[in-house]
Amino acid sequence: MWVNKKVDCNCFMLYARALSITSGEDPRYWKWIQVQESSGTMLEAAELKSVRSLEVHGRLDTRKLTAGVLYEVRFHVMLKDPAQGWEVPVNVRLVLPGGKKQEHKENLISKMKGQWIEIPVGQFVAPAHVEGGEMEFSLYEIEGEAWKQGLVIKGVSIEPNPHDYRIPLE
Repeated sequence: MWVNKKVDCNCFMLYARALSITSGEDPRYWKWIQVQESSGTMLEAAELKSVRSLEVHGRLDTRKLTAGVLYEVRFHVMLKDPAQGWEVPVNVRLVLPGGKKQEHKENLISKMKGQWIEIPVGQFVAPAHVEGGEMEFSLYEIEGEAWKQGLVIKGVSIEPNPHDYRIPLE
């Protein structure tokens, strides 16, 4: 967690170890690697060796966020060579407290390889603390038959929308 001083609101980055990755602890399917941030900080990321069904989930209590701020949730991933099995788009989903869902598909096969990319999951206005609760975000693909490999998951960020971040609460 950190406070974005420019807009005075709480921000979060949940790194790969804080996420629930199906078979993430099985070395046949995933390996944990060290990656260096531009700041020089080392962190652990999950590198996909080979799976058919991809399921990554995370949770955060919205009461930790700054009420009235328009937030964006994004997965931070990289496709390494050889990356294969991504012909079927992945699903990304955000489920907010109260059950409201935002869901869409992302085509990874067309993304740049060898560099970090951000996959948008959804946007929401952080509710007043009394109305808050746990939100869940997911990245998954369970329909395709192809074996997938080459995806590296750094984590998920929850940060204010850089263009329009303050929404007046009623």
